[in-house]
Amino acid sequence: MSYQENYQKWLDASNLPNDLREELISMDEKTKEDAFYTNLEFGTAGMRGIIGAGTNRINIFVVRQATEGLAQLIESKGEDAKKRGVVIAYDSRHYSPEFADESAAVLAQHGIKAYVFEGLRPTPELSFAVRHLNTWAGIMITASHNPAPFNGYKVYGEDGGQMPPADADALTDYIRAIQDPFAIAVADLDAVKESGLVEVIGEIVDAEYLKEVKSVNINQDLIDQYGRDMKIVYTPLHGTGEMLARRALAQAGFESVEIVEEQAVADPDFSTVKSPNPESQAAFSMAEELGRQVGADVLVATDPDADRLGVEIRQPDGSYTNLSGNQIGAIIAKYILEAHKQAGTLPTNAALAKSIVSTELVTKIAESYGATMFNVLTGFKFIAEKIQEFEDTGNHTYMFGFEESFGYLIKPFVRDKDAIQALLLIAEIAAYYRSRGLTLADGIDEIYNEYGYFAEKTISVTLSGVDGAAEIKKIMDKFRGEAPATFGNIAVAKTEDFQELTSTTADGQVIALTTPPSNVLKYTLADDSWLAVRPSGTEPKIKFYIATVGADLADAQSKIEAIETEINAFVK
Repeated sequence: MSYQENYQKWLDASNLPNDLREELISMDEKTKEDAFYTNLEFGTAGMRGIIGAGTNRINIFVVRQATEGLAQLIESKGEDAKKRGVVIAYDSRHYSPEFADESAAVLAQHGIKAYVFEGLRPTPELSFAVRHLNTWAGIMITASHNPAPFNGYKVYGEDGGQMPPADADALTDYIRAIQDPFAIAVADLDAVKESGLVEVIGEIVDAEYLKEVKSVNINQDLIDQYGRDMKIVYTPLHGTGEMLARRALAQAGFESVEIVEEQAVADPDFSTVKSPNPESQAAFSMAEELGRQVGADVLVATDPDADRLGVEIRQPDGSYTNLSGNQIGAIIAKYILEAHKQAGTLPTNAALAKSIVSTELVTKIAESYGATMFNVLTGFKFIAEKIQEFEDTGNHTYMFGFEESFGYLIKPFVRDKDAIQALLLIAEIAAYYRSRGLTLADGIDEIYNEYGYFAEKTISVTLSGVDGAAEIKKIMDKFRGEAPATFGNIAVAKTEDFQELTSTTADGQVIALTTPPSNVLKYTLADDSWLAVRPSGTEPKIKFYIATVGADLADAQSKIEAIETEINAFVK
């Protein structure tokens, strides 16, 4: 069906709300094409898109269609799956409560139990709730750290991780088979709440999550002595972190926490920031101002659904600088392993997991403690699969998992990124360095001095619409067919194509990769630097990852600049 036919189908729908109809009528031809040329697809973490009318937008009909597909998948699993049901949470974005209610109403129409949080809650609590309530699946309404015009829909499996590939593929098939989203039946929400088929949940689950969070911190004596009066500034960036982070920090014993109160208010427009992304130093502007006022050692921020954590540290001149996602991962991994080693609780089969586009610095740290590093595809569900594998086989003990995109998980009572957990441990790590008369900045320097100088950079290029999708494919095809033999004048030693599942050395030797297929290319250079390229699974972006090793940080950084220059020239 052409985009024009799709557009007309929507315009003719008798049950189309007035706001969506008015939006359709106001569209110019280019907007019509972008809104209807394709459907929102499930990527590494569900679907995410601009709020509005159209098949390539997120709205109540796209949400109903996704949930109808999930309901049919659950029905195919039998009555027990229906009784176990689905838990639903949502963040502070526009239409998040409405999309949660629509999801519950579709599930109830199929006789599937739904648990819906009474108000906004973090993604990690949703993951926890799936496991705690033993539901068959979970739905999280969120667009993570995207700007205000976006929302999204993430589906979780019964292990609390993002739905694994086999079920996700089956779900996609069910969704695609639905021809008419306007014909999807929904239950009367008030009636199904009264009958108990839809159950509202809240504080009881909060308390259970917070009970588990107590296990995240490792050295309570350290917190009691050096953490209680340590100045920490926290901002939830208008999102869900406010629901639990303040309580979790107080529970752990951090008593000198200052909250950026203007950003503790749930605001779907994220009116005090350009983008609620803790990866960006711009998002810390108000936290920095408060930090200077109170003399804070460390600033922390969570994104709207509180699964990602950003950190800034005070410099000797009183200014603040942000840590990269890889630096945060390195300092957490080092502390966890060292603290357990000192306490005599480091297991002999310790294991860590990270994405293939995250720093190898953490691999070196893990190996120095006799721990094993497992590399997985981008998407925290693959780390969750490793955790389950460790538990099933008993061959390894999970210690830590992370992605360079500011996602960390310490304790596996959650099976997705958990910024609440990471926040607690970063606070403890800051207290640890304070006990030594040092800062987190000194901690990073110590790691570089011990393990080598690593630098990383991620470049995200947004290419929206039909033309953008074609351009992303063209870039990937060019890398596959014409990739240079050197980058930054350093020879390519190994090329890994995760779509073809091949690893090819410079002399032509080929071995098979064992990951699931994914549209990712990674080039390892002769000096152990590397670069990777992949389309985003949830956004109209192509991402380039560059990681270098140098004689010092300046050398590593200069290599990044040289490789970035070559990439820019190559893709033009």
